[in-house]
Amino acid sequence: MQRRLYFLLPDALHASAVVQELEQQGIERRHIHAIAGQGVDSGELPQATLQQRGDTGARFEKVLWLANLAAFSMALLLLIVMLLLQSGWLWLLLPEGVMLVTFLVGLGFTSRVPNVHLNEFRDAMRHAEVLLMVDVPVKQVARVEEMVHRHPEATVGGVGWNIAHLSM
Repeated sequence: MQRRLYFLLPDALHASAVVQELEQQGIERRHIHAIAGQGVDSGELPQATLQQRGDTGARFEKVLWLANLAAFSMALLLLIVMLLLQSGWLWLLLPEGVMLVTFLVGLGFTSRVPNVHLNEFRDAMRHAEVLLMVDVPVKQVARVEEMVHRHPEATVGGVGWNIAHLSM
């Protein structure tokens, strides 16, 4: 799993300078994605795919959350039914175990995986700013953020997660 770093830049010229420096530092162009606001000429910037513009990661995360919530709810319902039917106490451990596992999975995901979505940048892009998304391994996050910090016009927008094989 990679991290997706988000940077806002005031225009395509500044974004191009950041892209060039990222490429000089060994980050391949295919790992850099730009989304420009309306009316911005982003000709030479590496364009984000339709999937990346649609924030597939947010949809995937929502599906996982709803599946986790459904599993928890079903286990809770099963526990209530089993209590009402006064089934053996050992059988009560099954829904309780499912509830505990779904709770721990949800807790682990929300506390350990950083989360930024494109909706957080819509207003800035309406004001003709450019959003750069850079996909890097976890070990390179600090180095890339430090490199982009050398550009005072760049605003760090946050860190999200990205599964490269899903092209999110």
